[in-house]
Amino acid sequence: MTKKGSMKPAKKNKAEEPELEPLCCCEYLDRNGEKNHVAACLCDCQDLDEGCDRWITCKSVQPETYERIMDTISDRLRIPWLRGARKVNVSLLPPLFLLPVFLRVASWHFLLGVVVLTSLPVLALWYYYLTHRRKEQTLFFLSLGLFSLGYMYYVFLQEVVPRGRVGPTQLALLTCGLLLILLALCRAKKDPGYLRNPANDDRSVSGSQTECLNRTGPEKPKGYPGADPAGGLNNRAPKDEPKGCPRTSAGSPATGKEDWCAKCRLLRPARAWHCRICGVCVRRMDHHCVWINSCVGESNHQAFMLALLIFLLTSVYGITLTLDTICTDRSVFTALFYCPGVYANYSSALCFTCVWYSVIIMGGMAYIFLIQLINISYNVTEREVQQALRQKTGRRLLCGLIVDTGQYNRGFLRNWHQFSTLGTHPFHHPDLYVEVLNPHHPPPQCGCIWTWGR
Repeated sequence: MTKKGSMKPAKKNKAEEPELEPLCCCEYLDRNGEKNHVAACLCDCQDLDEGCDRWITCKSVQPETYERIMDTISDRLRIPWLRGARKVNVSLLPPLFLLPVFLRVASWHFLLGVVVLTSLPVLALWYYYLTHRRKEQTLFFLSLGLFSLGYMYYVFLQEVVPRGRVGPTQLALLTCGLLLILLALCRAKKDPGYLRNPANDDRSVSGSQTECLNRTGPEKPKGYPGADPAGGLNNRAPKDEPKGCPRTSAGSPATGKEDWCAKCRLLRPARAWHCRICGVCVRRMDHHCVWINSCVGESNHQAFMLALLIFLLTSVYGITLTLDTICTDRSVFTALFYCPGVYANYSSALCFTCVWYSVIIMGGMAYIFLIQLINISYNVTEREVQQALRQKTGRRLLCGLIVDTGQYNRGFLRNWHQFSTLGTHPFHHPDLYVEVLNPHHPPPQCGCIWTWGR
């Protein structure tokens, strides 16, 4: 009788639950959980109305208002799709529309070209500063890089190849270079070596584990010197940690330096860092690259370097073919700075503008490639270089272009051999979770972190 009586209210509540109506192709659920329509994208936007009023009256707009406007735009910018409208990433759109417009405007006159080609890197750096300060992911630079490759190739096919100075073999080589760049980028976009703790997903934290985490976790990071804002720690051991209570992890070498990540709640191996943009720890993390919208770590560092190398070679080859076509009587270096009569023809002016745009992008990538070559030669990562510069612990050479920490440097040949073998040996990280080794034994009073490998 009791069971039947207890089952009746459950059936009644289940019957009273309203069924959600299926969304049509133009409807969606906004960030507030309310049903909205694509046609109403400009309705009831108080923040946008307030911002426009302040812009018209020449009053300043608060940064918080900008963020709310951008959040509203990103939430309402959608395209019709089956079973509800899909959201479109706002950062993908500016390069698709602005890059062709800017390059075609720059090809009208020499002075316009100087202004546009100077302002484009400034705008890109400004946008990078905004996104880097907010520690958020953006697809702007990835979209800019991919669309720049596609648009340069399109201009080459439409304006350079029809002039008859580029043969089929040269066109095939340039096309193969472009395809190899895309393949290397796809490989670099894969898992860079993320460290994940399955115990956080599969196991619930008990009371004793929570108590231990509260003593040593993100709520009280003061006992660990060198902690970053994201909860990551450097490889130095805490000064106040007693020698009798070492931190151990099953399956890890006893000689390896490890530290505790309060965000991911695991012991990470040496040279692993927590990326504040991706929100995950990465093995041998070098840096977070905005051009691939991913971290560069142990598993994709080689593919990243290969993509840079192929891009530089393909860019030099494409620039050489274009300058040989529009400035036939001059060398490549001379034609880059002095090509008389190039603005007399709009087609030649557009090719010349695209050449200079490619040179600017290639210069930035060449600088990144040079820094990477130096770091690999000294066996340091970009993250370790930045930390050494902040703490003034590294040896600076060539006006700071080279920073040698001396911690992992084993010589030029051995450093490159170690880089060539990255990712060849699989890393077996145990499923770590915080647990007292003996449930009947009280936890250590020194605040140590004990981990148990299943």
